Amino acid sequence: MRYTKILTLAGLLAAAPLSSPALAANGHYVPGVEGIGGPAVPPPGVYYRGYLVRYDIDNLRDGQANKAPGKNTGEVTALANRFIWITDKTFLGANYGVETIIPLQNTSLDFRGVGVKDSDSGLGDIFVGPVVLGWHGQQWDAVFAAGHWFETASYEPTEPASIGKGHGTTMLTLGGNWHFDADKNWSFSALSRYEIKTEQDDTGVTPGDSYLIEWALSHRLDTGLDIGLVGYEAWQLEGDKGGSTDKAEKHALGAEAGYFWPNHGLGLNAAFYQEYNNEAGPEGALLRLHLTKVF
Repeated sequence: MRYTKILTLAGLLAAAPLSSPALAANGHYVPGVEGIGGPAVPPPGVYYRGYLVRYDIDNLRDGQANKAPGKNTGEVTALANRFIWITDKTFLGANYGVETIIPLQNTSLDFRGVGVKDSDSGLGDIFVGPVVLGWHGQQWDAVFAAGHWFETASYEPTEPASIGKGHGTTMLTLGGNWHFDADKNWSFSALSRYEIKTEQDDTGVTPGDSYLIEWALSHRLDTGLDIGLVGYEAWQLEGDKGGSTDKAEKHALGAEAGYFWPNHGLGLNAAFYQEYNNEAGPEGALLRLHLTKVF
């Protein structure tokens, strides 16, 4: 039985890399790129946010969270370039904006235990978000957003490290930020993403819908430095139509620190996450740096 599971895992990785030899649980969005203050939409203006992510794969898990035998490692490095325009228009009492994400990625997989070795690099699938709504209260913030990941990257069904996913994804975002005190020194945030996939033309497989939550409990020091406990929980909610019934799952806990220089319109954050109890895919550690620039 266990030998059959390992063969199934190897077949999935070699034939249809839907369950994340890359960064996401089974969709496009990478959990862990947002942490402290993630749901807080900024004031009207134009913003750039660059996310530099390094994901080191330590092992592989099957659909029952069993570790695959042998040495199975890999590295994924990605730079996601996000451009945000928050207008001076309002809708339903919220500031209205638009955004786009243009990712660059390099993936190297050395899954010796299951007989897979592959690498790829290039421009990833591009995200266009025509709806970003941000609400602000005295001690809270909320966000709703909607957009679509387009099939702009190269994808080959027989190459597990393919940068592209081979399908489109509609992504819905909902989140909130709560400040425990009037000075906003203590905060808790939760940002959720729901992903709905289209069918892969090359395989006829439709990946199952997925859902994730990124959260942060943070404190702002008198120096202005933000520090906090962060984590993410990601689930594939249903098996792939026409493919594997295994459902990917990822969980991680970590820490983050960040600082914003208002005179320069510049912010820098760094976070480290360690994954645990994953299913149907890789498990490892994620290091994330993100730079924010206000224009």
